[in-house]
Amino acid sequence: MYQLLFTDHGLSAAEVSSLFIIWSTTAFLLEVPSGAWADVFSRRKLLVLGALVRGLGFAGWIVVPSYAGFALGFVLWGVSSALISGTFEALVYDELAARGAADRYAGLIGRAKSASLVLNLAATALAAPLFELGGYPLLGAVSVASCLLQAAVGLSLPEATRVATADETEEVETGAGDGPLGRYVAMLRLGLSEVTTSRTVRKAVVLVALLGGFLAFDEYFPLLAREIGASTALVPLLIAGTVAAQAIGGALAGPAYRWPGSVLAVGLALAAGLLAWGALSGTAGGFVPIAIGYGVMQLVIIVAEARLQDAITGPARATVTSVSGLFAELFAVLVYAGFALGSVWFALPVLVAGLTVPLFLTALITPSALPAPPSQAQEGAEG
Repeated sequence: MYQLLFTDHGLSAAEVSSLFIIWSTTAFLLEVPSGAWADVFSRRKLLVLGALVRGLGFAGWIVVPSYAGFALGFVLWGVSSALISGTFEALVYDELAARGAADRYAGLIGRAKSASLVLNLAATALAAPLFELGGYPLLGAVSVASCLLQAAVGLSLPEATRVATADETEEVETGAGDGPLGRYVAMLRLGLSEVTTSRTVRKAVVLVALLGGFLAFDEYFPLLAREIGASTALVPLLIAGTVAAQAIGGALAGPAYRWPGSVLAVGLALAAGLLAWGALSGTAGGFVPIAIGYGVMQLVIIVAEARLQDAITGPARATVTSVSGLFAELFAVLVYAGFALGSVWFALPVLVAGLTVPLFLTALITPSALPAPPSQAQEGAEG
């Protein structure tokens, strides 16, 4: 509902897009530095801190409902996103690796993200009655409470020793002799080095970044719903379909983990067509193909993220993951800027449909950019 909060307080589509740019730029600037921090500091504590910072930003929107207040809230949300992005995935992967169960990562992370989307769906369904009951202040209070709950859950997570090879561990320990800053710089160098020197990791980082950037779609779904005449109370119900489809896509990521890249590429291409069709339909029914396309996107994103985690061999797992997050944020900024500029000449449905063109082009490079699952990669190397 926050997009509607902004427009109901007098912001234009261009101003809303500028807020999104502030949000993504903040996360962009902090993405890699925070990833390296997660590789030398407690990842669990960073997850807790990220949740608390985000809650503070939501509170700011309600206390200071102006452009300045909204901008400050997005800066805090960007800080939170940077702290959590890469940190969570690295914590989960290393915890599984410590238990000898790294092959379960795709299925587990898919179910976890599906569970979060189911809760997101519940929140979306509750948005309309909560809005009727207490307006935006009540929605803000519930949002802050959810962040506090997230912090509590993060505090309960285990935290295993990080996965690393002997040579890489020695290099980090050498940097550690210079103190915390030295260890931080050494870890940052290791992560960036793996991205630049490993062709497999580099291609996977680019693919994950592109796919993550396309999630900018959903920031405009509420405005798209209002464009077709949906009431404020109906908008969350239309968005709920896209969230439900994402949850289903995430739940299927485990079984889809070993699918060939060509199959996933076809899925992405179909998703692009469905999203364009739904955006240009001009009716509430258009959210059905939008939801299906978004669900397929979610499945491919989780599979690509899991394949990236398998391809990472060094100890700077959060740093490498954050590099993909950095470029995803950069792509998202370009998307938001394009929407802000394009809104001067084009209607929102046309702009949303236009974004499906780079999504289709990404589908063309997916087969070559997506790393093979570990067993297939090993077989290929032996052959």
